[in-house]
Amino acid sequence: MGQKSMLIVDDSPLSRMMISDYVREKYPHWEVLEAVDAEDALEKSKNQTIDIMTIDYNMPGMDGIELIEKLHTLFPDAQIALFTGMIKADVKQQAEALGVTSIQKPITPEKVVKFIQS
Repeated sequence: MGQKSMLIVDDSPLSRMMISDYVREKYPHWEVLEAVDAEDALEKSKNQTIDIMTIDYNMPGMDGIELIEKLHTLFPDAQIALFTGMIKADVKQQAEALGVTSIQKPITPEKVVKFIQS
């Protein structure tokens, strides 16, 4: 895999740090952007090329599905995962309809790497 750009969106500093650490360890040449919520993600992704995204479902303001819908129009070819503590059937269906992988928390290195390599 060559140079990639990844966006991590999660209101939990610990979750962002864990994902970021896993990615930087395995892919040290990648650019990793972190955002605390949907608004931050939309701001930080402006004028960027984003290849991969991990997005938390439960965030203040806009939820992960709403954010994915917006980001999907900006980055139609991006690989996106929706991380959530409890995957409800309707949320999973919405994610799948958008071509998004749903991943149950807790976040582990194996889950992150499996998603990136899929």
